[in-house]
Formats: sequence, structure tokens, C-alpha cells
Amino acid sequence: MVKLEVVEEIARQAGEILLQKMREGVSVQAKGAIDLVTDADLAAEEFVVGELSRRFPQHGILAEEGGRREGTGDYLWVIDPVDGTTNFAHGFPYFCTSLALVEGGEVILGVVYDPIRGECFAAEKGRGAFLNGRRLAVSRTETVLASLLATGFPYDVATSRRDNGAQFQRVNKASQGVRSLGAAALDLCQVAAGRLDGFWELSLQPWDLAAGGLMVLEAGGAVTGCAGEKFDPLGRSVCATNGLIHRELLQLIAARGEEAGE
Repeated sequence: MVKLEVVEEIARQAGEILLQKMREGVSVQAKGAIDLVTDADLAAEEFVVGELSRRFPQHGILAEEGGRREGTGDYLWVIDPVDGTTNFAHGFPYFCTSLALVEGGEVILGVVYDPIRGECFAAEKGRGAFLNGRRLAVSRTETVLASLLATGFPYDVATSRRDNGAQFQRVNKASQGVRSLGAAALDLCQVAAGRLDGFWELSLQPWDLAAGGLMVLEAGGAVTGCAGEKFDPLGRSVCATNGLIHRELLQLIAARGEEAGE
């Protein structure tokens, strides 16, 4: 049995590694034109994978830097040692460590730790979502017009037809604003905490959305893919809201026209 407090402690220790690396200085390499990896990513992932492998040797692991290792059962850990690496590399204080446990295609446990603010978001399926032990609830905003939202853009934004530009413009004009903060897992937690009314992104990876998606669901929100399909924690897109604005936001994201480049 996996105890939530054990996973929280692993995430917190990984966060301390990140803070130590920030104090010492960070070494940055490029995986792509704007896709970065730092020595902090590698050190934090090594620690997390080592702890999970030691405690749960039969579980599979899917980690951003280390790829996938199959287990002998139905459990799969989905790990992002630093969600918001570009922010981290530039010293912008908005990043986190994200851990999710998936069983049979559903997230059953998630922890997202923001070491800058000392905020640990944690959720178990059917048991609610919490921030440092305080139960979370999504906002009660009823319209996109009254909403503050967030989104993100893909690493291949310069060449991809799914660059999210048209969607961003539509939603930005229809709302009180759309922020692009650069750490999807943490953005999802802001929705769970009621600080944001919704978040969407078209091109993500499982480690960006698995833990945060559970957080929103357990805080009473709605989570789907960007086409309205059932939420897939191993998928590539996510739309998460307080539930009240979900249909309206999906309609804005899905709207087609010349401005979408289609």
C-alpha cells in the first residue's frame, strides 16, 4: 500500500535538491531549440526514481528524463522532477516537482510540490485534494467572462500547427485574462485551489498533467482532453476548470476559423 505522506516526503526532498542547485548554480543543456534540461532535473529525478524503486520495486516508472521502465504489476509512477524547467533555468520562481501513481489508466494518487512557496498539493482518488493539509475546492465562477485562466504553448511553437495561438487569442478576449506561467502541473493545482478558474494546453506529456489533473478532480472540478474527451493521464492535452465554465471554455478552444490556420 502506498501512503500519501511517504510520497509527499519524497517530493519535498526533491524540492530541496532543486533549491540547493539554485543556490549553487545551475548547469543548463538544450534538448531542443527551447526545450531545456538542467543538472537539477537529473539530480532530482535520480533521487525520486531511486526512492520509488527502493520502496515499490514492482511498480513501473515513467519519468521525463529517464524514459519508461516497466513494472510487474498495474502500477505506474509518472514523474516530472522539474515541471517548469525553463523558468527554473532563468531563475523565475515558478516550478515544481510532480509525482503521480496511475493504476489501470486512472490516477489514484498525486503530489505536486512547489519548493519556492513550500506548498505541497496532494490528492488521493475519492479522498479529496489538499494543500499543506487544508482541503481544496475549485472556484464558483460561472462564466468565462468573469474568469482568470491559464494556458501554455508547445516547445515546437515556432513550427507546429497546434501552436495554441488562435485559442489563446479567443479565450483572452473572452475572459478577464489568460496567463502563461510555464509549469502545467502547478497551473492545474492553482485551478484546484480556486486561484485560477481554468487551464488548458494542447500539447503536453503525461508527467505534466497526471498529478495536477487528479488534483482538480478531487477539488470538485472538471478535467477532460481539449476536445472534450475523457481525461487520459497518459495523454497529451488537458482542459481543467471549476466545472461551471467547462463547456464554454471547450467551445472557445474548439472554435474553427481562418484565425486558427485551418
